[in-house]
Amino acid sequence: MNKMPVLFIGHGSPMNAIEDNQYTDNWEAVAKRLPKPKAILCISAHWYTHGTRVNTEKTPRTIYDMYGFPKPLYEIVYPAQGDPELAKRVSELLGERAKVDNQWGFDHGSWSVLHRMYPKADIPLVQLSIDGDAPAEVHYQIGKALEPLRDEGVLIFGSGNVVHNLSRMNWSMAGGYDWAETFDRYVADRVKARRFDDVVNYKKAGPSAEMAFYTPEHYYPLLYVLGAANETDAIEVFNDDCIMGAISMTCYLIG
Repeated sequence: MNKMPVLFIGHGSPMNAIEDNQYTDNWEAVAKRLPKPKAILCISAHWYTHGTRVNTEKTPRTIYDMYGFPKPLYEIVYPAQGDPELAKRVSELLGERAKVDNQWGFDHGSWSVLHRMYPKADIPLVQLSIDGDAPAEVHYQIGKALEPLRDEGVLIFGSGNVVHNLSRMNWSMAGGYDWAETFDRYVADRVKARRFDDVVNYKKAGPSAEMAFYTPEHYYPLLYVLGAANETDAIEVFNDDCIMGAISMTCYLIG
């Protein structure tokens, strides 16, 4: 099997699971271009834990970890099977760092996107949590440790947002504030130039980094994806757009 690419999706609002727009159209288009994964390992912004956790269940439940949205969104069930063998392989690669935790399931960081990309839910899915106690460099190194999965047919999929500052959102604003656009461009320019260290050390961006997010859980999934990349991978940026002032929809396909 050819080496699988790695993918970071700026997932934005959970409503993207049921609304048609340019962003969801591009998610669906990318899925059609990719070789069908044997399994998917998702690092979602919405499983933020003390330590690194991996779900080993065969049938994880769909979690509705969002509030105040229309009823149809809560009626979506993403019935993908878990993959205990992949979860075991992840634990082997990460060693003692990864602990089994089956209290979680498929949160909206995973299913709101995969519902559009793979609506048949016929690809086994495992979620890996983000260690909220670890610095940025550790997340990048975890991505490096997971890189062998690409040769085993696994799509490493990070789901978050490069810019995610809900306290600064402007629902009526089409684009992004200057600081949001600046930080989003800082990251995109350095990913394309393969200056991944500058993405890990994102505070080099200056004042825009301080505004881009107040907590890093939506940013860190990108670091896993970059860690699992290699020097020969092609890099594609799509949905490179900021919306509602303070959210980046920018996505990265690498490989």
